[in-house]
Amino acid sequence: MTDTTTESYEVVVIGGGTAGLSAALVLGRARRRTLVVDAGEPRNAPAAHMQGYLSRDGMPPAEFLAIGRAEIARYGVELIRDRAVDVTRGEDFTVELASGRTMRARRLVVTTGLRDELPAVPGVAERFGRDVLHCPYCHGWEVRDRAFGVLATSPLSVHQALIVTQWSKDVTFFLHEVAEDDLSDDDLRRLAAAGVKVVTGAVAGLVVEDDRITGVRLADGTTHDRDVVFTAPRAVPQTGLLRRLGAELNETPFGAYPVVDGTGLTTVPGVWAAGNAAGFAEQVVNAASGGYRAGATINGELLMSDLDAAVQV
Repeated sequence: MTDTTTESYEVVVIGGGTAGLSAALVLGRARRRTLVVDAGEPRNAPAAHMQGYLSRDGMPPAEFLAIGRAEIARYGVELIRDRAVDVTRGEDFTVELASGRTMRARRLVVTTGLRDELPAVPGVAERFGRDVLHCPYCHGWEVRDRAFGVLATSPLSVHQALIVTQWSKDVTFFLHEVAEDDLSDDDLRRLAAAGVKVVTGAVAGLVVEDDRITGVRLADGTTHDRDVVFTAPRAVPQTGLLRRLGAELNETPFGAYPVVDGTGLTTVPGVWAAGNAAGFAEQVVNAASGGYRAGATINGELLMSDLDAAVQV
């Protein structure tokens, strides 16, 4: 039986990752009736640990989120495991959930993140977050000085191949389906200067032995010994709800993201975005900061809005 009761909140946060929990923490501490709708699909779920977050370096992502959920609960913030499937804007916002429940909110924070679409190379998806990696700032220290392979997904992958040389001087750049002619003269000069070996030809798969990568196999059968493979997934921003609301999006080489101001406010009044829903390069620490800014701004905006309304009475 579907529950058709509409529940009302001051703020509904759609997305229960770092950005959403951070916004909810600020709002809960500000005594705002807040709900977090968590579909349970954090982007960093494949990673065993997260790095680069001061005081939390090396913490498992699942543990980090569990602590965050416990913290917001102390301030009366509600969290439900569900998925927002539609949202409409009237005097307030109406959020429809997959379970059939309907929520009403005066303000929205959208922190639905993005999905990483990996290259269709056998072994890549299975090893992602272990010894197939995408971010050297997240994982480079842990695999330093090992034999790196970089699997190109576009000509922009040159940047990744150059950056990872800070963590290893043994780097092989596999062009895969990228033509060598697609690389600029500057690209080739920099790769040579960095000591990166460039290999043409399609990659057929990864060689895995004893539950670890030992090489990269090309379509012609040749194998290159490698210990770690970096690759840049295609970012698929989860911006469907923002599109439904009519938010203006900015096309980038890494997908379309909402146009936001310095607080995360979108072009739709009353709707904020934070974390990877607002940009491709937001790490956990950035997402926490973005959620905090959105939460604090919303509290102040609600306060002033209510005071202005009271003055008009």
